[in-house]
Amino acid sequence: MGRDALLGDNIRVTRREFVAGASAALYQGAGGAQDRNAGGLLLWYKQAAEKWTDALPIGNGRLGAMVFGGVTAERLQLNDDTLWSGAPRAWNNPEAREHLEEVRKLVLEQQDYVAADRVCRQMQGPYNQSYQPLGDLRIEWEPSGEIAGYRRELDLDTAIARVSFRVGRFQFVREAFVSAPDQVIVVRWTTSDPVGMTLTAGIDSPVESESAAGEGGVLRLTGKAPAHVEPNYVRAETPVLYDPAEGKGMRFEARVEAIAEGGKVSVQGRRVRIEKAMTATMFITAKTGYRGYDHAPDLPAAEIAAACRAQVESARRRGYQEVRTAHISDHQNLFRRVSLELPRQGGGNLDTAERLRAFAKQPDPDLAALYFQYGRYLLIASSRPGSQAANLQGIWNEQVRPPWSSNWTVNINTQMNYWPAETCNLAECHGPLFDLIEGLSKTGAETARVNYGCRGWVSHHNVDLWRQSAPVGNFGQGSPTWANWAMSGPWFCAHLWEHYAFSGDREFLRARAYPILKSSAEFCLDWLVENGAGRLTTCPSESTENNFVTPDGRTAETSDGCTMDMALIAELFDHAVRAAGILGVDAEFAAKLSAARDRLLPFRIGKHGQLQEWSRDFDERTPGQRHMSHLYPLFPGSAITTRRTPALAAAARVALERRLAAGGAYTGWSRAWAIDLWARLLDGDKAWESMSMLLEHSTGPNLFDTHPAGEGWIFQIDGNFGGTAAIAEMLLQSHDGAIDLLPALPAAWPEGRVKGLRARGGATVDLHWAEGKVKEATLSTTIAGERLLRFPEGQQIRGIQDNRGNVLWKTDADGAAHVRLEAARLYRVAFD
Repeated sequence: MGRDALLGDNIRVTRREFVAGASAALYQGAGGAQDRNAGGLLLWYKQAAEKWTDALPIGNGRLGAMVFGGVTAERLQLNDDTLWSGAPRAWNNPEAREHLEEVRKLVLEQQDYVAADRVCRQMQGPYNQSYQPLGDLRIEWEPSGEIAGYRRELDLDTAIARVSFRVGRFQFVREAFVSAPDQVIVVRWTTSDPVGMTLTAGIDSPVESESAAGEGGVLRLTGKAPAHVEPNYVRAETPVLYDPAEGKGMRFEARVEAIAEGGKVSVQGRRVRIEKAMTATMFITAKTGYRGYDHAPDLPAAEIAAACRAQVESARRRGYQEVRTAHISDHQNLFRRVSLELPRQGGGNLDTAERLRAFAKQPDPDLAALYFQYGRYLLIASSRPGSQAANLQGIWNEQVRPPWSSNWTVNINTQMNYWPAETCNLAECHGPLFDLIEGLSKTGAETARVNYGCRGWVSHHNVDLWRQSAPVGNFGQGSPTWANWAMSGPWFCAHLWEHYAFSGDREFLRARAYPILKSSAEFCLDWLVENGAGRLTTCPSESTENNFVTPDGRTAETSDGCTMDMALIAELFDHAVRAAGILGVDAEFAAKLSAARDRLLPFRIGKHGQLQEWSRDFDERTPGQRHMSHLYPLFPGSAITTRRTPALAAAARVALERRLAAGGAYTGWSRAWAIDLWARLLDGDKAWESMSMLLEHSTGPNLFDTHPAGEGWIFQIDGNFGGTAAIAEMLLQSHDGAIDLLPALPAAWPEGRVKGLRARGGATVDLHWAEGKVKEATLSTTIAGERLLRFPEGQQIRGIQDNRGNVLWKTDADGAAHVRLEAARLYRVAFD
């Protein structure tokens, strides 16, 4: 092409200008929109985000940003996963132990449940601390003409947010991503305008802080987090308290370094100015004074600054292209393990928000496939080895007093965040949750001793960065149904066991999982009490966030032996016994667990044919409660299945139907749970009905899960993860002793493909189906052994082959196939 290069609509620039501003992304702008839409892994929009809940999230587990995509004023809202209010403190309540026997007497002997609620309030501790926003990077630009061809997008495959538009004949492209290998946020502007572009950038924060600009295009934000923040639902005259003392609220810094190619960088007060640049790149990182959950966050400001400077300068030396390439490779190593294709109904050139609005009139399974992969993307972006666990909003938060403190709400929400980790082939992303559990097992041991006089460890309903394990409620302000619920430890232990069940990693089981399971089981042994009829029960016991009608017509929350308690403890004891047997340890302790397991209150079927929520057949005061805790043994537990316990499964179905008919599942996360429950009941059409409701009523324009709040909604990430896990459960299940192919396939998904789903026992499964039947399945495993394969009724296996030839299998009376799989081989199963 000689000394000229063609750009876009026959725009010509000199080779010198081309070299100065070249970026491969620049030439994939609005003109290639149809091609970019076809990939099925893009969220894209025709306008910038107007508010935070419309912006697009990027992250690397530790650092996060919400990208608004403004043309003349761009905003990147920034987060660091360790920036929290507060510090370690005393939260246990020695008086709780004094009240424990009183509560048990009121419930078990007097059946005075209302009085028991009052006493439970006296067993509470302080509220949690709050996750904090880091700051906002604001970039301003004055266009020289009208804007055309605007497009904003998030590419799930590359984890890059992108904005493109034209001004006259010239193209402008902006990319943003967060690199895990280099631990930086990167923003890059590129233009084809030979005049270049002029930008100004500044940084600020809603947290007390100062900003400054310096030579070399450096912006610094330095501040100190609050010493205490009251939860957003608590009224207080001074809800946010700052303390200048070191360790009373952590120091933090964000650092930005701007680089101009073909232009110059200067300082304007507290802002950086970039003039006449063909390309402008900004590297951003952050560091806090956090030194661990059990240490005061008193890292000196000088050390924080030095760490930020070293991190940014390392990335700067590597250069944009090298950092970008490493970022994409790192992300795709996780993301590309799973792919999903579902039928597309219409859509055309509708952007993501338009597709979502059109869904009610034309349900589109392909949008569900995008939602599925978005959930996987969010887990990769918010939970990486070495980071904190994903909280109520993942890692994204713009408020000093965020909804529910943006903490770890551990009576379902935190656990739901990790439901897709194993099935959706992101086991590494599960690790931060294990770190959280390990810390809680230490702080929770002291809570168990001080509050209850028990061995082992306990945790309750809320957890913060400092691993608060005691009941919250501010010493009496919390409702016992959430504040005093004491079963998050056993639920967390289920995640440890599941990781072993999927991976078969005996060293993980020995060194990490079993000690925590054993300690939690010790607490439960001490927590259980005789019910006076030969059974063991829990008291006090709460069915999370629900209440009931007492025999005398009053409303109460505290009773004994709620179904969820019994399910969690039975499951924990079973897993601990199995783990002890696998490891060849603690035979006497395992025998005690087995004996106690046999004496637990059984599940009961109530007067409506429903699985009871409480040990007595109380009526719900809130029949449309969003929590469905009594259905835990159906999902995510596996004590109730349609094959092994058909009567209980039928009762669970009645309970689910009654809850939904009364208006339950009105939040995104609750609706996602309903999808998972329908999948376990093997009802694909009802699962798709609930999936459709999740997309229609509980999903924001950027596909964030929503939670009703006043006349609007707030973001709560758990529903995204629950929905992703549910789609996996519809296509593959392995909790009931078999690898079950297409167990809950809806009629609306007659054909499709999925690759890379994981099953327990180390198996990875690919599926191709048409006309509602499996056409071919491909399996591999890391653990050799016998497998039972189930598939849709009426189908038969035509043959199984591995890379050495045909493989023998046996068919049982139910039509399922028994086959031995060897490790590191690929098996293809063909069906008639």
